[in-house]
Amino acid sequence: MRQRTLGGPAGTGLAVSALGLGCMGMSEFYGTGDERESIATIHRALDLGVTHLDTADMYGPFTNERLVGRALAGRRDGVVLATKFGIERAEDGTFISINGRPDYVRSACETSLRRLGVDHLDLYYQHRVDVSVPVEETWGAMAELVAAGKVRHLGISEAAPATVRRAHAVHPVTAGQYEYSLWSRDIEGELLDTLRTLGIGLVAYSPLGRGFLTGRITDRDQLSADDFRRDNPRFDGASLDNNLTVVARVNRFAEDRGITPAQLALAWVLAQGEDVVAIPGTKRRSYLEQNVAALDVHLTAEELAAIEDLAISRDVTGERYTPDGMSNVGV
Repeated sequence: MRQRTLGGPAGTGLAVSALGLGCMGMSEFYGTGDERESIATIHRALDLGVTHLDTADMYGPFTNERLVGRALAGRRDGVVLATKFGIERAEDGTFISINGRPDYVRSACETSLRRLGVDHLDLYYQHRVDVSVPVEETWGAMAELVAAGKVRHLGISEAAPATVRRAHAVHPVTAGQYEYSLWSRDIEGELLDTLRTLGIGLVAYSPLGRGFLTGRITDRDQLSADDFRRDNPRFDGASLDNNLTVVARVNRFAEDRGITPAQLALAWVLAQGEDVVAIPGTKRRSYLEQNVAALDVHLTAEELAAIEDLAISRDVTGERYTPDGMSNVGV
């Protein structure tokens, strides 16, 4: 498994597997999960050298951290364990607020440690920025967690460039987690330049376009009633019809290359720089193994140029989230 370093040169940054595993869908948002298969998938990932596991307290809510904790029992060593706080939910799943208050930061960390059954977190993200609380106050509390040995590295997700700079001035930001894929390239430009100027690694979530770039989704009715993609603008109506034609370009390119569309999409993300890692989510071992095989795909400069000519991100239609979801990104 190839390793990459987030947040600085070897020895000061955080070494992670180039391909990680997003665990969210094992518990929520992508239909009903199977805990036994999910834990088997995590174990298979570790066996294959995928040591970067990503979760969050709000997934489930709360159940995904517990699942990951059970999977890591007796296998914690060598795992880069990342979780997040900041999207506050009730036990019944109700969304309460975006919360960046220092007291909440501290209590959220303690409860995540208990649910995961560990004594420290390798990477702790502010999941979304609370605009009602100065980011300096939130990050002051996060820095205290590092000083206390409860957290090793800090990250931020879906924050604007100016916010990233303010957080970094309080405590070094090791990783920025943002949606990034062939069809979501919003971060290119000022945001990505800011991360690189500050020496912050990029953790690309949804590198498979929420499954769309796998080529397996051809109809909205394939999605179960509790799959959040049924309400996603890119999977709805005319946008879906248009986006299917866009993704067909990826499918044809991958077929000509002799690989799966998912492998092409992951190889493209990983080709964007040694400071970029991807955390595709899956809850099945078969898909995990296909994803890991993407590490053997090396795209030439000519192939990367040809992919640019496909204009995937330019022609896709629909926002990444619903209006409520979009209100919490880029702040």
